[in-house]
Amino acid sequence: MNSKPKIAFTPNGPYYLMHDMQATPVPNLRRASGEACATVRGVALCRCGASKNKPFCDGTHGAIGFSGRNTADPGKDRRVSYAGKRITILDNRSICSHAGFCTDGLKSVFSMHDEPWIDPDGAKVEEIVATIRKCPSGALGYAIDIELAPEMAFLVYDDMPGVIGRVGTMFGEAGVNIANMAVSRTKEGGKALMAFSIDAAAPAELVERVRGFGFDAARFISLG
Repeated sequence: MNSKPKIAFTPNGPYYLMHDMQATPVPNLRRASGEACATVRGVALCRCGASKNKPFCDGTHGAIGFSGRNTADPGKDRRVSYAGKRITILDNRSICSHAGFCTDGLKSVFSMHDEPWIDPDGAKVEEIVATIRKCPSGALGYAIDIELAPEMAFLVYDDMPGVIGRVGTMFGEAGVNIANMAVSRTKEGGKALMAFSIDAAAPAELVERVRGFGFDAARFISLG
């Protein structure tokens, strides 16, 4: 049996995260034959958006008459950019789950009572990035401008902890200083881009070490 976790849904009901696809016996539950009943293990996740125990389902969908029918307008599936001095915030209203991590967590930037509702200069870049990374639906994103320099490096990789530190270690051990860096990603756990300028051209040994690290792409560019 395929042990890879799966997500399923019931009509007008919650999502089900089947995290253990190996059927296991259910305690104290047997068939008429005496054989133990076995099933895969999972957890119900809120799909209606009204659960008081998010991200888990608490049965509210039944009380409010939730319908799972897709009524989304494909024409609204687009990103709007809010450009600031140091960061551009990207927003796709059509996929927002209204969890409120942005409006509750960083009111100086995200305020539904103002127009425009996003102020990209309302807080430090680090605070904005940390808040956007909590967005559960992926409706929010960001892009950070980086100043071009004679020597640049660009890395594409899977978003995961520790990558930035490892890159810094590799360049430090090679005696190459990283002058400026900007990091962006499609979503948490998705693809990430690291762009940075360096004070000197990367030696061949460093280039080979970086390219052997496992990045999806590693490019070193000399702009002269």
